[in-house]
Amino acid sequence: MLIDCPYCGARDSHEFTYRGDATGTRPDPAAENAGEAFHDYVYLRDNPAGDHLGWWYHGAGCRQWLKVSRNTLTHAINAVRLARDEVKS
Repeated sequence: MLIDCPYCGARDSHEFTYRGDATGTRPDPAAENAGEAFHDYVYLRDNPAGDHLGWWYHGAGCRQWLKVSRNTLTHAINAVRLARDEVKS
């Protein structure tokens, strides 16, 4: 599987580390149920068949965090974006 890094170009997926689902919303640590919410956020995950958005880290290259949209059945990469461009103000 090739991931088209915005800085380094197309690279083998072995240069990257998958770091989890990028669709979830991090819980508020000040919330009353923060412990339970963080438990669910970290440990309770869906295992989608089809399109999925995930965090990937290019540790063997530019060391950038990426959001990669790919199909989990075919491993086809649909889109790659720098994670920092996705941060909301």
